[in-house]
Amino acid sequence: ATGRRSAGAMEDAVRYRLFAVPGAGGAERLRRCADGIAVRLAPLLAAYIWQRQRFRLRYVPARGDVPEHVGGSTLFGDNVEDEWFVVYLVREISRAFPELVASVDDNDGQFLLIEAADFLPKWLSPENSENRVFFYKGELHIIPPSETEEQQWDVSAESLTISEALALLSARSEEFLAAEPIRRAVYKRISGYPEKIQASYHRAHCYLPAGIVAVLKQRPSLVAAAVQAFYLRDPTDLRACRSFHTFPPEERVMTIVTFTKCLYAQLVQQKFAPDRRSGYTLPLPSHPQYKAYELGMKLAHGFEILCSKCSKMSPDVERNVFRGPLWERYLSSLKEKDYFKGEMEGSGKYLELLCMAQQYFQECVNKPESFVEESPGDEILTLLQTTTFDVKEFEREAACLPPEDDDSWLEISSDDLEQMLKEARGESHPSSNEEEQKYDLEAVAESMKAFVSKVSTHEGAEMPWSTDETNVTFDVDSFTKALDRILGADSEELDSDDLDEEEEFNFSDEGDDDLDAENEKQDEEASANELIGSLKSYMDEMDRELAHTNVGKSFTTQKKGASSVKATTSQKGGLDSEEEDAELTPVDVDMNLVTNLLKSYSAQAGLAGPTSNILQSMGVYLPENADPIGSGEGATE
Repeated sequence: ATGRRSAGAMEDAVRYRLFAVPGAGGAERLRRCADGIAVRLAPLLAAYIWQRQRFRLRYVPARGDVPEHVGGSTLFGDNVEDEWFVVYLVREISRAFPELVASVDDNDGQFLLIEAADFLPKWLSPENSENRVFFYKGELHIIPPSETEEQQWDVSAESLTISEALALLSARSEEFLAAEPIRRAVYKRISGYPEKIQASYHRAHCYLPAGIVAVLKQRPSLVAAAVQAFYLRDPTDLRACRSFHTFPPEERVMTIVTFTKCLYAQLVQQKFAPDRRSGYTLPLPSHPQYKAYELGMKLAHGFEILCSKCSKMSPDVERNVFRGPLWERYLSSLKEKDYFKGEMEGSGKYLELLCMAQQYFQECVNKPESFVEESPGDEILTLLQTTTFDVKEFEREAACLPPEDDDSWLEISSDDLEQMLKEARGESHPSSNEEEQKYDLEAVAESMKAFVSKVSTHEGAEMPWSTDETNVTFDVDSFTKALDRILGADSEELDSDDLDEEEEFNFSDEGDDDLDAENEKQDEEASANELIGSLKSYMDEMDRELAHTNVGKSFTTQKKGASSVKATTSQKGGLDSEEEDAELTPVDVDMNLVTNLLKSYSAQAGLAGPTSNILQSMGVYLPENADPIGSGEGATE
């Protein structure tokens, strides 16, 4: 399938670390915290379906500038919801264990700051954000640089160490609480948990081999590994599916399988036809259960691929770890939080939930740092060899299956997608006809002028969010001296754009108390006036020549009577002078700017483009274009 991530590509992973504040204890204290965290989170995590890897904490000794801590990393693949669920867990851990300070990042760095990018302080950048963003006592904290560091603004200097950050947080945490808009943006992304977990699931009917049904009853989370195996299949994997040795198609039953929405979308959107030698056949697409047959066939291929990669098929030696005080405390915590949902002890549903809890305990609670993760294929084969099942019982259950979930969420219109993107960006701009009629095009010209007047830096141009700009000041003496240094005293030139302001220039020396310099100033004034006069006549001649070309005719000029200068010059000449005045009518800068912007916006045909991007970044939203493409003039009338 197109767009699939190759198996060898680097996958997205989220890293989380929990440090003890100074004076909270050493390694033993951290290990006890890790056990307490695992027990507290067990009811939430035992049945959670992870896309690639589960959330797991282990003790990490001190190394270099990084003090000892408990932490881990989780590959979340294509399901970004796993990453934000980890953020929720980390925040809850910091709230439940106030002696711990938590940090979380991923391949992109401080992705929490990316989520709140619109509200970050100007000093904060990817270069200086390391070891400055933490969860402490359930709240997001950002440690700013000291006044000396901020004044120097040296991002190449050594960053804050974790030990220094922990000391600052333990002493003055209230000073480093992140601004309310930043916290609101991050907390909004993780709001809704843990109830949100059930909303992320999708239950669908699947026609599966009885062996897979038995495995999924014991380990529902193995559906993720099977979907990934099918989703990332290659020709070598499909060789094992020519003849199904582990899951033959003869004994298939209908069942209901719980996916995450991401897994379900990956499976259902794949176009795949089974090998005729495999024995898997599909009914006609018009068959009422065609989708269940197709999903079951794809899922069976994933399970077969997993088992084909196992080195041996011998059963694993079961470790008797479900004894001792740690297991008893773990089991008591499950019962207190109603993990078994009132099921009678010994019942089938109770044993299914207990099996999932034992699996989580074995992998994440009981000595996680020494645990060697078993491959999904080995785990599947072990379950097949240690689990007994009755096909007739599965068939009886299939007769009274609950209805599957509606998958209409897979079909989303372009309008719905656009609305979702606008809501994610927090945009709310006028869309009604009445508001569009009140739209003032002067805002476009004023915003663009404000943008041009901004001074850019090596980090790019700063977008003005308001058109309320201060007037630009112009110092004639400084400007003239700058030209002298660049061009030399004998070759001074002035930009033609400044000629309209020449009558406002004041070259007098009023207020100058230095009498010795008065004569020099007068000489400079005379030479400057002479230079301006010659340059103006030179520029007028150029304007007359350009007025007859396509370049001159492409600009919209001001209407007659708009310039008082033309009124005075028309009295001096005859017919020729009037013709020249008509040719030299000043260009209407605002009209040309708006016309060109609207033409560019119209040429975008509703897609993203330079005009909409620039104007939206300045808070200016153009209404929908109702004119034919390229007819920007009509919009400016």
